Amino acid sequence: MLADRTAALAERHDRIWSEHDDDTAAARALVPELGAHVRDGHATVGIWTPGLVDRGVDPDAVYLEVLTPPADIDPGETDVREVAFARSLVETRRAGEVTYAAVEGMVPGTRERLGSLYQLVYDPEAVEHTATAGHAGPDAGGDADRPDLPGEVGADGLATVQDPLADSVPFGAFAPAELYDRARLNRERADRAYFAALGTDDERVATSDDDGLPRVDPATSMVEIHPGTATGRGSLAGLADFVAGVGEAERTGGSLTPFQETIAGYDAVQLMPVEPLTERTDDPGYWRGLARDGDAATASVARPDKVNWGYDVVVRAFSAPNPSILETGRPDELVDVIAAFHTLPDPVKVVFDVALGHADDGGLRVLPDRFFHGPGMYGQHLDYLDPWVRAHVLDLQRRKMDWGADGIRVDGAQDFRNWDPETEEMVHDDALLAEMDAVTQEVAGAEYRPWLIYEDGRPWPRHDWELASTYRTLIQQHPHAFQWSPITFAHNKPAMLTFWASKWWRVREVADMGRNWITGVANHDTVRRGTQVDVPESWEGDPINRYLGDSAPEIIDRAYDNPATNALLHCLLPGVPMDFLNANARGPWGFVRDTDAEWNVKVVADEHNLLDWQVTADQYAEDGHFCRLKQLGFETREELDGFVKALATTVEPTDYDREAMAAMLSVLDLAADPDPEFLDRFADAWMRDVADFANLGHWRDAQDPERTGFARRVREFRQAHPWLRESMRLPDPPAEETVAEAHVAAGGAAASERAEGESQEGDAPDRFGYRHPADGSVVYYGLRKSPAGDVRVLFAGNMEGASTTVTPAELFDDASPDPAAFAPALVAPGVAKRREDSPTVDAPIELANGEAVVFVAESAER
Repeated sequence: MLADRTAALAERHDRIWSEHDDDTAAARALVPELGAHVRDGHATVGIWTPGLVDRGVDPDAVYLEVLTPPADIDPGETDVREVAFARSLVETRRAGEVTYAAVEGMVPGTRERLGSLYQLVYDPEAVEHTATAGHAGPDAGGDADRPDLPGEVGADGLATVQDPLADSVPFGAFAPAELYDRARLNRERADRAYFAALGTDDERVATSDDDGLPRVDPATSMVEIHPGTATGRGSLAGLADFVAGVGEAERTGGSLTPFQETIAGYDAVQLMPVEPLTERTDDPGYWRGLARDGDAATASVARPDKVNWGYDVVVRAFSAPNPSILETGRPDELVDVIAAFHTLPDPVKVVFDVALGHADDGGLRVLPDRFFHGPGMYGQHLDYLDPWVRAHVLDLQRRKMDWGADGIRVDGAQDFRNWDPETEEMVHDDALLAEMDAVTQEVAGAEYRPWLIYEDGRPWPRHDWELASTYRTLIQQHPHAFQWSPITFAHNKPAMLTFWASKWWRVREVADMGRNWITGVANHDTVRRGTQVDVPESWEGDPINRYLGDSAPEIIDRAYDNPATNALLHCLLPGVPMDFLNANARGPWGFVRDTDAEWNVKVVADEHNLLDWQVTADQYAEDGHFCRLKQLGFETREELDGFVKALATTVEPTDYDREAMAAMLSVLDLAADPDPEFLDRFADAWMRDVADFANLGHWRDAQDPERTGFARRVREFRQAHPWLRESMRLPDPPAEETVAEAHVAAGGAAASERAEGESQEGDAPDRFGYRHPADGSVVYYGLRKSPAGDVRVLFAGNMEGASTTVTPAELFDDASPDPAAFAPALVAPGVAKRREDSPTVDAPIELANGEAVVFVAESAER
């Protein structure tokens, strides 16, 4: 320990605490200096340790344990191996509820090597017997007579406490943190010039001044990416190389491959969560068997290889990248993928999906008790009213975004809630959401504000939330912010027949007031929900749109990726359209989550329709697919389908009793005779096999260049006409309009959201409607005029139903598009194939399900 520097840390803490009358403000001032930092010739460590104070642990009994690995260890290796560490115990000093140490000799982690690991350690005998009960007890390995020990107790009887603010956890969220040199990353990152130019005339992406700092402007369009399935390597390094390949082709004037086209034409990407994940409670983990021997120690370690959507976070080390998607085990991969997007010929913004509205139950093992309010729908509610918890949450956001993100999506904003004892209900913490908005980023010496997106469906989960939600609460509080739109949430299923007819009122809302909405119907949630629907065997089931294809896999692929939907979202409607990479590539997608020992079987049962929608018999039979399930005895798709559907029928009558479920299944003639242990193995095999099957590396050579080329041109149309993001300037609805449409389009809600200065008649040049009567097809049509008056866009699309013929100009009752002025800009491939000439707005055009045409009129009018 560097005694003087450690004393200075404690003195600084005491001074700042005394200078603030408000505990929350004091904690906000202190927390940014906690965690581990590489200083000039030494390192500092500060860890919030309220449990040590509450349980009466003697401050002099707490040490910082430093474990330095050999220089040649490969942190990317996923096989378990034993590693010898050099071990040091460093004295600490406590100030308030924080334990500090300044240390000489710790090795910072770099791209080339694994750095020193660290954790706090103490002897449980230092705990006063009068302590109150906490969460860490015998199940965590502690003494049964001491059920209240903070941290986790190892086999040798020593207790460990982890750093909530770790920058790197190479062996997972339940292992010691790594000292990592974040300053080096900023010095060496390939996109330093990108950040240095923000807010200047040389900036590569537009920003707007916000209280003296540049705020990154909204994107024009965006694609959501799951890094674990985006490339064959399933890693951030693999994604960075893929993006670099796209950039190289664009710079050299080469043609993009059809698979590369699936990611082209956007100016933003949204990465699904890249945080460390929880782990199964019945697995030994990736850091195990730490054996201490004086100044040496050994442990069995491996890089985690979990498969997961990314939302099962424990919150501890949220600031670090998920090691499961770091093929090198080095956090540099996250910077590399961001830099790859930023340095494209046309730079692409990177949005992080930040899920701090809950913690998986695994967080109870590695965070102080005070982090948690109690059980919730997704694990544990966090106690946002605790000043230290609130400060940690905000700083975890800041630290994660400081890897270089341009935007933040706040996942489940409606879940940030606190208990109100007066009303005896949970209430939304909009003040915290505002504080999240106020967080600024500093990357490579540049300070800026990110583009802000909230996912907020309040009053969800109230029973009428789908009808009652406005999806605008936080936009109204933060006019620069965006929210997910009503057609983007999970419950939207465009594979169902009449989806576009029954959702018209919500689509009309998007047209009328959608400038600050993220739109689109394809994302990780909607595709998953679509595959949970029963494929009806008769007319009595919920009807699916069989005009989309001849089989369920064709239907689901085309429901989320077809010319009409793409053109509607990118060429007509306002907001920021967001697509999903797996849908763009027409690759499989399902819910993957191998981190839950308790509910894994039920999760698989809920996915029992996945095979119907996503897997053909021939695909299942291929040698590279579903290898684990085949080893369990499911040699054919039909055998697996019969078993998983039978499994689904046992969940409710047994109240998810796995022994009873296995007993029910054992009397059936199935491919396997299960016991509860078999069900667990089956669920694990399912999750990993589905994740492998969904990896787009399998589907990169299966792309149709005609389809991917048209979709790319649609997106490029949006980029060329960024004014389309503004809400449509529509006239008031006629008096005879339906009640639902009147609620949407008339009166205060929509009218009040129109841009300033827009009147309802003279300045309402846009039109949007659907053909009445439907007559077997839902035909949407629209007309938009640029604010400058020099460009008009006309759209007509058969959103669902039988093939139909339309004359676009005749669809508009009160606006007569000049046929001579409009020329075709985008013609769906199917339409083009059937015609020998180019379509015109005043002549009939046959549109099959999912086909559309877009016309443009350009003039010098101003």
